[in-house]
Amino acid sequence: MQGSPTADEMMRLMAEETRISHGPVPRELGGHRVAPGYDVFAEGEYLLRCASKYGYYYRPGQGITIERPVEDADPAEEFLWLNGSVYAAVACLNGLYPLHASAVEHGGAVHAFTGPSGAGKSTLVSALGQRGLPLFCDDTLLLHLPEDGPVMALPGHKRLKLTADALKLTGLAGEQPVGAGTGKSYVAPPAGTVARPLPLASLVVLEDGPELAWHEISGALRLLVLDDNHDVQRLYASARRPTRAELFARRSRIAAAVAMARLTRPMSADSLAAAAQLALAQITQPGKRR
Repeated sequence: MQGSPTADEMMRLMAEETRISHGPVPRELGGHRVAPGYDVFAEGEYLLRCASKYGYYYRPGQGITIERPVEDADPAEEFLWLNGSVYAAVACLNGLYPLHASAVEHGGAVHAFTGPSGAGKSTLVSALGQRGLPLFCDDTLLLHLPEDGPVMALPGHKRLKLTADALKLTGLAGEQPVGAGTGKSYVAPPAGTVARPLPLASLVVLEDGPELAWHEISGALRLLVLDDNHDVQRLYASARRPTRAELFARRSRIAAAVAMARLTRPMSADSLAAAAQLALAQITQPGKRR
């Protein structure tokens, strides 16, 4: 592809590069021995060996090879790793930028919510789904940063997952356990899902607090929002090995193009409804957009 690829081309590339086969995977990569419970990037390839004896090996042009344990293979765990760390690693190696975020769609644009694990990202997008906004992604948001034009988000491939507490808060029913000791269940998105790339319009940081509040984020603080220590950022750093200047340029590109805010709220059923209504108003009222 000449020049900067389009978001649609990146989606087709990811579909090609995440083809799956089953068989043995290497025990080392790039001269590095990989013990169970560790992963490594080398020469544009990725190797993950799980403590549970699952193994995943990605090689450009050949897709992903999965090695299953001889005994006690758990399909739920296989799916979880494949659609988590492994998918993110392949995305990073192919030039996409990951954010730890869950997102919904409205008006042909993506509105994402970020924060540490347990901040309630999946819970809030579920509540927004109950108010008519379809799910765009859960937990990991992949961004394509073309040379010009808007920051583009690629639709998520993961299923929506909620803890038992989140199921109680939202009143949604779990379809089946996620497995692998996560304590979560898969849930059908109340308003369905989106399957096409769309521009990223906003990124909202979720925080616990005594009162419901929404504050716009401006200036240099916008860059701090993107300074996340979640595992997807570790994967990006290991896959791409960006210089500080390159990483700053990427984050600056996102910060300049996307509206950012902070949503503070108590974690309770009543506050979830109020927070969802506030977020819905901010997303759907054109005057609230940047």
